[in-house]
Amino acid sequence: MLGIVVLMLAAFSSGALNAVAGGGAFITFPALLFAGVAPVAANASSTVALFPGQAASSWAYRREIAAGGQVNVPVFAALSLVGGLIGALLLLLTPNAVFARFVPWLLLFATAVFAIGAYAPGIVSRLRLGGRSVLVVQFLISIYGGYFGGGIGFLMLAALTLFGLRDIHAMNGLRLLLAMLMNAAAVGTFIVAGAVSWPETLAMAVAAMAGGYAGAMGAKRVDPKLLKTLVVIIGTALTLYFFAKGA
Repeated sequence: MLGIVVLMLAAFSSGALNAVAGGGAFITFPALLFAGVAPVAANASSTVALFPGQAASSWAYRREIAAGGQVNVPVFAALSLVGGLIGALLLLLTPNAVFARFVPWLLLFATAVFAIGAYAPGIVSRLRLGGRSVLVVQFLISIYGGYFGGGIGFLMLAALTLFGLRDIHAMNGLRLLLAMLMNAAAVGTFIVAGAVSWPETLAMAVAAMAGGYAGAMGAKRVDPKLLKTLVVIIGTALTLYFFAKGA
């Protein structure tokens, strides 16, 4: 019982974190690993558990999403669904032992992406993405999102910035919507494949939905820099832990 409560707290925090700054998978995925869930099932269960929170956050941002007129939302949505499906299928084809060896490297990549997006946006400030280029980038991000997903929020924000968007609230709303869609494809795939550990996932999904809505509603009143710093610290600590564990 205590383990479920801890997982629910992790899911609530992840849902709120995704809504405000992104990086919720840094909490739920390791929490499921610590609870004894196998790596592939932990990744699948984390994706399924966080999905209701992303849906709640997207709904809270519906007006901001509608304001993002520069982006062809239906095309982005379709690419996110297809890419998420491909990434999910790739995950299911990866044996647990192989995926376990990938975990520290995936965490390292996601943490680096998150940190660069948070603290060194000038590194990519000279780049520009045209209409076709940003669609290709979004498709690749969606594949990664369906496979693992850590850091996809910052990858999408970076792509939207390079495309020319400047309204942070519209960008955040689009980030949440597209993440939800790519995970929708992954969620369906994981459920059909029987890859989800349901006792943990169901409890976490309820908590993530509450956290996602609360986080979205309070996002404008919370200092995102503080949360981004917390995500980077958590990601760095977990990356070091899983590298040490595999050594």
